[in-house]
Amino acid sequence: MRSPALRLISAVALVGVVCGSCGSGASESPGPTVPGAPAALGEVVVFAASSLTEAFTEMGDAFEAANPGATVTFSFAGSGDLATQITQGAPADVFVSADDSNMTELTAAGETAGNPVPIARNSMEIIVEKGNPKHITGVADLAAPDLIVILCADTVPCGAGAAKILDNAGVTVTPKSLEDKVKGVVTKVTAGEADAGIVFVTDVEAAGDGADGVEIPVDLNVTNEYPIVVTKESSNPTAAQTFVEFVVSEPGQAILAKYGFLAP
Repeated sequence: MRSPALRLISAVALVGVVCGSCGSGASESPGPTVPGAPAALGEVVVFAASSLTEAFTEMGDAFEAANPGATVTFSFAGSGDLATQITQGAPADVFVSADDSNMTELTAAGETAGNPVPIARNSMEIIVEKGNPKHITGVADLAAPDLIVILCADTVPCGAGAAKILDNAGVTVTPKSLEDKVKGVVTKVTAGEADAGIVFVTDVEAAGDGADGVEIPVDLNVTNEYPIVVTKESSNPTAAQTFVEFVVSEPGQAILAKYGFLAP
């Protein structure tokens, strides 16, 4: 039972994949969706950026359906918090970040089993209350003194992206609060505790009827790349690698696209 809590190929995983086809003349298997590919077994603990919550929840269901002997347990939070938890010994098999910088720090700390590989891209949008009662039309409107704006802290990808967008627009905003993950911004806007915030496009889409979005022009916007990696201390590296291969497979990419993520 799931807890609410491309292609990466490490030297070990590469040997395992290649040797699995030794003597058969088969090429390297791209994942469990290919006939004859080994099924994953046991639990895979995935630490993933908060903005992946909806997409990866479905991803986990699809992976388990393709691998009946496997279970996936997710921990969704800010990428920086997750990276810190891993460096402090948290038991994660796979890490997916909403930006390159947190992944780079984890790799530099020697906590990855190989080279991270991008699985998707995501741009940003202004999230507003349903119906846009404050008539917000663009980034400049966020500077209005009577507007309650919520942003992510700049230590997490959504906050760093928002800061870059505001800088690009030459706009100064004093947020009412700084959230440690993007879903915190979404929750406060949809609950009527804030008028607006800056989040990923996919988060506005995931909010459904609870919110609306205001587009940010391309010349002001930023696009983040989402890399994935198997952790060095994974307790189930074979199944973790199989999960990574599933994410980069055609079915995995279709799930990400369904939730508004751009191709890597």
